[in-house]
Amino acid sequence: MTAEEVAQFFKTHPQFFDQHPELLESIYVPHPYGGRAIPLSERQILSLRDKVKLLEGKLGELIRFGEDNDAISEKVHRLCAALLGARDYAACAQALPFHLREDFSVPHVALRVWGKSLPAGAAEGAAVEEELRARVEAMGAPQCGPAAGSPFLPWFGAAGEHVRSIALVPLGQTRSFGLLALGSEDAQRFYPEMGTLYLRRIGELTAAALAARL
Repeated sequence: MTAEEVAQFFKTHPQFFDQHPELLESIYVPHPYGGRAIPLSERQILSLRDKVKLLEGKLGELIRFGEDNDAISEKVHRLCAALLGARDYAACAQALPFHLREDFSVPHVALRVWGKSLPAGAAEGAAVEEELRARVEAMGAPQCGPAAGSPFLPWFGAAGEHVRSIALVPLGQTRSFGLLALGSEDAQRFYPEMGTLYLRRIGELTAAALAARL
């Protein structure tokens, strides 16, 4: 009888050791962490302990993810409250970079809005080339990656030479009317494979707040 046939036998006869419990104490297998042989029952206990440790590790990871998400959600909530409480466009445009810096530790924020009537002298109303508008329109969702070579890097002004990674958040549902650009001096802060759920939510909140005041 081959090893595969023995394994198949035990799979199809799970009650075998119930009928022959004495075998559990007479069968010896190699210790997983040493050279000595141990009873099959002890080997099963060790296997269960390993599984418990693995599950504990996964549970700890899930708890950490949950705590991180709770913390981010709280920050998004504070941003939302600030945008809703802004009395006008100027207050809204001021609250946005403040909370992104203070709560999200994003040191460089650039905002551009087009196709709307902005207050005279608003920096967010600076001219945006049609080609860049088309790029924003084609995004459909936030994009993250290296800052080098990005056509939006000049929006950060003199600080642009320190920006190493960038997140681009289009504003608008059916059609984009602006872009929120976030810059970091950490090259790994915004990377192409990162999740963008909260960036998308921040973009939606920003777009709604701005549109309501323009």
